[in-house]
Amino acid sequence: MGGRPFDRRVLARDAVEVAPRLLGSLLTHRTTEGSVTVRLTEVEAYRGDGQDPGSHAFRGMTPRNAVMFDEPGHLYAYFTYGMHTCVNVVCSPAGSASAVLLRAGEVVSGVELARERRTSARNDRDLARGPARLTVALGLTLADNGSDPFAAPFELTARSGQPAISSGPRVGVSGAGGGAAYPWRFWVTDDPTVSIYRRHRAASD
Repeated sequence: MGGRPFDRRVLARDAVEVAPRLLGSLLTHRTTEGSVTVRLTEVEAYRGDGQDPGSHAFRGMTPRNAVMFDEPGHLYAYFTYGMHTCVNVVCSPAGSASAVLLRAGEVVSGVELARERRTSARNDRDLARGPARLTVALGLTLADNGSDPFAAPFELTARSGQPAISSGPRVGVSGAGGGAAYPWRFWVTDDPTVSIYRRHRAASD
């Protein structure tokens, strides 16, 4: 897509600071099928072990979350609900284990390929509207865990201009790790590709 590369040094900061900085950035993934570029419109910050009950790293390093403890600027991919892959960008200094979940975006290039991958999308707005949908539209899988978004077949380009940004509770995070105490979901205000917020519902709700 060209443009100014995202400053990798920014990712060495705290996840809550990094998350809104990623909004409006362009993430490109090139495959043998072609390339797709998504403008990031919604993200969530997760802090490191011992600091954030909603984080995969809250109880320390495991084989699943080891990439979170690596140098900032790598992708942390994980499988959820037995069917979906979600992708984060690792940030903060090595060992801090914080990351930013890529929740939603607008497909700005490679729309036809994204449509082929997301045949259930009702319209182009929904192609990458949600973390699992975003990974499918970009052609990302668990095999991309640990990948460098600054090197081929990826490209991470800084945003142009300053979008209006809103923040609120993270989606589907229960207990002490979610809710108003952790307003670490950030999105481009009024953007139609932002996912629908659904509060976590306990069994007694």
